[in-house]
Amino acid sequence: MDRDVIEGKLEALRYCVQRLKDKCPEAGERLASDPDLQDIIAMNLARAVQLSVDIAAHILAGGGAQVPNTMAEAFEVMRLENLLDDDLATRMKNAVGFRNIAVHAYEKINWDIVRDICRNRLVDFEEFASAVVRGMQ
Repeated sequence: MDRDVIEGKLEALRYCVQRLKDKCPEAGERLASDPDLQDIIAMNLARAVQLSVDIAAHILAGGGAQVPNTMAEAFEVMRLENLLDDDLATRMKNAVGFRNIAVHAYEKINWDIVRDICRNRLVDFEEFASAVVRGMQ
């Protein structure tokens, strides 16, 4: 595992999470009616998920673990390798579901759910980053 690669990806993940915190509006109506804000938030959420998957894949490839077949499976393999607890692995797998909608079915995004993710689920990415850092020590 190349620590510099992981640290660079962790820094990019932190940037996305901070950008989401900075841009997520208090009022749900604003997000529902502002396409520029929608793009900023959807892109940064999708990037945060992709970066997390990339980090997981890099860690797993360097450790000789089972090669995941899907993005969500990367977090399941991390759980099996005792790198993530059950709850965090499940939350990260759920994040992949959002990423897939954002990338493949953008027109179907429910902006109330996205706002809720920004208000209540960004901690999942922070906990994932913390678990990765602990695993590197």
